[in-house]
Amino acid sequence: MTAEGRTIQNSANITLALCFLLALMEGFDLQSMGVAAPMMREAFHLEPNQLGMAFSAATLGTLPGALLAGKMADLYGRKPILIVNTILFGLMSVLTAHAASFPLLLGARFLTGLGLGGALPILITMATEAVSPKWRGTAVSVMYCGVPAGGILTSVVAISMAKQFGWQSIFYVGGFAPLLLLPVIWLFLPESKAYLQSKLEAEQRKYSIPHILFGEGRLFGSLQLWVSFFCTLIVLYVLLNWLPTLFANQNFSREEINYVQIGFNVGGVLGTLLLGLLLDKLNIKAVVIMIYVGMLAALYALSEGSSLSALVAATTACGIFIIGGQGALYALAGMFYPAAIRGTGVGTAVAVGRAGSFAGPILAGLILGAGQSSGAVITAAIPVIAIAFISAFTLVLRFSRTKSQ
Repeated sequence: MTAEGRTIQNSANITLALCFLLALMEGFDLQSMGVAAPMMREAFHLEPNQLGMAFSAATLGTLPGALLAGKMADLYGRKPILIVNTILFGLMSVLTAHAASFPLLLGARFLTGLGLGGALPILITMATEAVSPKWRGTAVSVMYCGVPAGGILTSVVAISMAKQFGWQSIFYVGGFAPLLLLPVIWLFLPESKAYLQSKLEAEQRKYSIPHILFGEGRLFGSLQLWVSFFCTLIVLYVLLNWLPTLFANQNFSREEINYVQIGFNVGGVLGTLLLGLLLDKLNIKAVVIMIYVGMLAALYALSEGSSLSALVAATTACGIFIIGGQGALYALAGMFYPAAIRGTGVGTAVAVGRAGSFAGPILAGLILGAGQSSGAVITAAIPVIAIAFISAFTLVLRFSRTKSQ
């Protein structure tokens, strides 16, 4: 390998490593509310529908966060916008620990979501642009597996610290960790080479968002991508937020529930890495079929499980195919849009998906509030995943893997 080749490789490795760490912290913050929810429910005397609102407050914030950050990353660079969003979600996570009322809790979670939503599309974009096109699925998956890994850490912190120091300790860890990483990001994270070298960057400033998303034959692909994101994230965020509470209602202890949550995230790490690699190595249609058939089978197993071992196995399978499958969708979004408009395209797809992740926890709260069982929540997710499958498969049938720069 030449000196130039080694420099490019080192830059890619540093980018992926730092993006993974930020994704780890994003995953920690995304799942902190779900893990802390049983304790916070007692502290704030929350009804199921209020708990659903608390889960969805952060998710609601991610929608404008993704839209704004994606466009700004195309205009002003990936790195500075990523740093701003990291500061925001770190500070607001700390503020969550100091929320003294339910309205303050909702406000803190909304602003946390604003930062989290802005960070994710930039992480996807930077991972996509750090490597050659033939490794983009793997690169995005390596980065994105930090999200379920962060969820594992959330459960570990809950097991080791929350009983002694209270639910607030979960949000202190989730807030201070990204803030302490900021100097490293500032000094060592390279700006995206594709952004710096893009010849279209000056022209794309003139493009309207509708042209970016729908122009030059992108209408069909953008719409199908949005539907698959929206439906898959409905189900993913129901599980991310409601798993501990769903199984608390089945008389499992908090320690046992944490193992269920850990199984979900361990499966997510394994599935994200495996499915991302397969996306680069196998026929993309076969991978999409595998992902969604696996999701449907895992959800059915989860709805039928009753013992702790069966639930851990089912949630691990859900993690493999639902978290891992969403990671593969993020990789597809990064491949679909060219470099000069990739931040806007990916950010908009993430924002549409976040609308689904906002709706999911609220719908789960309404189902439980109507007196239905946890199994009814899982069963209701199955047709939603079927719609996502139809949309994703239709997309890959019409479009081969994007050869964007």
